[in-house]
Amino acid sequence: MSDSEIQVFEGTLTAPQGAAFAIVAARFNELVVDPLIEGAIDTLVRHGVPRGSILVTKAPGAYELPVVCQRLAASGKVAAVIALGAVIRGATPHFDYVAGEAAKGCGTVATSTGVPVVFGVLTTDTIEQAVERAGTKAGNKGADCALAAIEMVNLGRTLGDAGY
Repeated sequence: MSDSEIQVFEGTLTAPQGAAFAIVAARFNELVVDPLIEGAIDTLVRHGVPRGSILVTKAPGAYELPVVCQRLAASGKVAAVIALGAVIRGATPHFDYVAGEAAKGCGTVATSTGVPVVFGVLTTDTIEQAVERAGTKAGNKGADCALAAIEMVNLGRTLGDAGY
């Protein structure tokens, strides 16, 4: 490689051979979370992931997601984890604690295991905003997260093949 060449690595959106994906979803706010799960599954399948290579696990709420993500990521059985939930602001500071800890915990799992953990926990001010992001006006964030998971697995494999 000469000094003038820049290496660029990107993942693709085609399911990587033999990769299994875990979806970890919060049961709390199921009205919003269930469409996120459906969007993620549909997208994974449309991009070539066999249904038998998708695991769905449900935790009580968003706060509990990182523990389940950690267990699945550390198992060596999944190539990526998709964390889905909805934390809707209320009149108390509870929102800030739950959303912040869920985000920090999922990020820690990804960096400590090297397994991509895609954070798909909606953090909204109203239920209407959450519903919009779960498959109506603003698209489906579960589907978006599934695409990011596929891309991250492919990117990781590409970097590994290049010796990084």
